[in-house]
Amino acid sequence: MHATSFAILASCISQALAATYALSDNYVGNNFLTTWEHQAIPDPTNGRVNYVDQATALADNLTFVSGDTLILRADDTTVLDSSGPGRNSVRIQSLKSYTTHVSIIDVRHMPQGCSTWPAFWETDGSNWPNGGEIDIVSSLFYSIEGVNDVTPNAMTVHTGAACSMPSSRTETGTPTGLDCDVNTDGNDGCGVQAPTADSYGPPLNTISGGWYAMERTNDFIKVWFFPRNGATPPDLSSGASSIDTDNWGTPTAFFPNTDCDIGSQFDANNIIINLTFCGDWAGISSIYSSAGCPGDCCGTDFVNNNPASFANAYWDIAAVRVYE
Repeated sequence: MHATSFAILASCISQALAATYALSDNYVGNNFLTTWEHQAIPDPTNGRVNYVDQATALADNLTFVSGDTLILRADDTTVLDSSGPGRNSVRIQSLKSYTTHVSIIDVRHMPQGCSTWPAFWETDGSNWPNGGEIDIVSSLFYSIEGVNDVTPNAMTVHTGAACSMPSSRTETGTPTGLDCDVNTDGNDGCGVQAPTADSYGPPLNTISGGWYAMERTNDFIKVWFFPRNGATPPDLSSGASSIDTDNWGTPTAFFPNTDCDIGSQFDANNIIINLTFCGDWAGISSIYSSAGCPGDCCGTDFVNNNPASFANAYWDIAAVRVYE
């Protein structure tokens, strides 16, 4: 066989196999206490939060594990002193970091309520923004991230150098920004908004959650959302020993390397799950008030004086699985 033909064939074989991954880490229940760390650190997003260590989180029932259940929640009984620390909450990070991989969160319930800012994301926290950030669940990007119960979910990529996304690409979501470079975009990131409200917050909790999956390669980053009451690929929902992302259909968000060198922009990233309040995004007055939230989040009056409002500010996670 001619060398050029062999190279083309090898490339095709490599691409064909790239969508198949084997289970490397299955984080369920008690695994989160031994292979993740509670980060009792100042909030990088300046929220009205006090992240506690694992011993405190367990003693105060802010972290609870049993069988296939992980609960991460905020204090919902204490009225805060305005001059004291913020509301006790939890931020956990995987001890292991990943490059090319698929990460899946099987989530039954996510934190909801005014001033809440929950997120499931990946980053190299030691060198941010260099090393990249992928927001998977959030009210506006990286797999899961959002604020103040505003739906739908937004998935966002943040980078520390020039990186942009094409305006037209194959995804079911809607682009909300094309510039990923935090140095030029005001840290908005290049985001994609999910097409359905049940991808985040109260609508997600009403259907008992679902699955978010993020695939990262040097060629692209893809994010899928599958609601629990919908059709989900069986290898994904069952926690199979191997998965084939080529069978999962069009992703909710697609970030190709067309004008972004993903291989150099993203280091080995840890997985983070956290819950903060107000801060640099949720606390913006226009965003907070437009969600129909009462009081003043920017001044943190709501967070300080309304502990009962955080009774539903909790994660209920069945598993986080990583395939490589």
